[in-house]
Amino acid sequence: MASKNKPETVDVVVLGMGPGGESVAGELAAAGLSVVGVEARLVGGECPYYGCIPSKMMIRAGNVMAEALRIPDLAGTVEVAPDFTQVARRIRTEGTDNWDDTVAAERFTAKGGVLVRGTGRLTGPREVTVSTHDGGHRTFRARLAIVLNPGTNPAVPEVPGLAGTPFWTNREAVQAADAPASMVVWGGGPIAVELAQAFTRFGTKVTMVLRGSRLLTREEPETSELLASVLRNEGVKILTNKALTSVTHAQGRFQLSFSDGISPSSLRAEQLLVATGRAQALAEVGLSAAEISWDLKGAPALDQYLQLANGLYLIGDAAGAGAFTHMSMYQGNIVAGHILARHLEQADRGTADNHAVPRVTFTDPEIGVVGLTESQARDAGLSVRVGLTKVSESARGWIHGAGNDGFIKVIEDADAGVLVGATSVGPMGGEVLSMLTLAVHARIPVSTLESMIYAYPTFHRAIPEALKNLH
Repeated sequence: MASKNKPETVDVVVLGMGPGGESVAGELAAAGLSVVGVEARLVGGECPYYGCIPSKMMIRAGNVMAEALRIPDLAGTVEVAPDFTQVARRIRTEGTDNWDDTVAAERFTAKGGVLVRGTGRLTGPREVTVSTHDGGHRTFRARLAIVLNPGTNPAVPEVPGLAGTPFWTNREAVQAADAPASMVVWGGGPIAVELAQAFTRFGTKVTMVLRGSRLLTREEPETSELLASVLRNEGVKILTNKALTSVTHAQGRFQLSFSDGISPSSLRAEQLLVATGRAQALAEVGLSAAEISWDLKGAPALDQYLQLANGLYLIGDAAGAGAFTHMSMYQGNIVAGHILARHLEQADRGTADNHAVPRVTFTDPEIGVVGLTESQARDAGLSVRVGLTKVSESARGWIHGAGNDGFIKVIEDADAGVLVGATSVGPMGGEVLSMLTLAVHARIPVSTLESMIYAYPTFHRAIPEALKNLH
């Protein structure tokens, strides 16, 4: 089919207009290059429509409910009646424009870019063929570069009976008009814990079912233990080491069967949220057509400018450095800079450096992490010192009172005298992380961190306490 299309020659093709792709495509178009952006879903990607934006609106609303319930401990009396329809309305009208990407699409085309809606695949080292939404095909040859930004989709494991049932992933969850009366959350990662807590705070009876032994397995064990305690205190039931063996749905309810290797068990709930991770979409791009070898596992090899080959770039979730909007934007900035430096003689913006990638899980308490965990640092053979302090033992944590769960944990490479990782859990834990991210990124000596001035009484004051505890 592709051979029947007369190729159209342009400067750059961006395949996937998620956050990083949209950023690259828009900047290059504004610089005067002829740019085609290809998108099969919504311009802007997962984050503004199904991820970061709507989920954090839901979380913010749930946090307000939780804060109101803390009033008796701090300020007086209160009556609280949750109303999820207000959350749903705000997500639909303010957050997503009713899942309409017109504003984002016009933002790109106003810069001179051409938006093609459809599914694109590589059909040569510098060639992309798009199966357009109207049933046609268009082929583009890129003089300068192709930027791949395929993103990820919700991972849905194969379980007997699951297919065809009205289960939710994050995409359906953020489009909910009402909070279900009961829900099973299958999974224990960031999406699972964020949505489990948010729906619990709007009255949903939530049971979390984990395939492993703890929540947030990527994070420090102390993080998992604290969050599990917080969620259980809010009424969430957490079942560990369970394999989902079958699913049925009838009369508006799910019937789920599990096994832990010893005895079977079952659960019934109005809704099932599948939050078992993300599945990258790079296999659909057709790397072999560009003579790129890849075994379908992990991320393919990239150079310091995120090139798979000369003029063929890969950014975003599939690049393997972290499935975060900020990583995609960071990588997009490097790629745009490299293209502009090579072809328009602008200043180079440097190369990719992933030693201080921050991430935040927006539960209450917030969980911010940067760099290596303790186990990762030890596995890397570093001479490790660890410091930890509880947020509640800091002046600000004590003043904060109810809702002050959290801790600061810092990981030092003792030979180098710098932090290689840190975790900030607590009220505004993601904001406190910013300073720790700078410390890890810039390799600021621990001696400098110990001697600097920290404003009193802020949550940041827990950081020097953690540094004092390094051993």
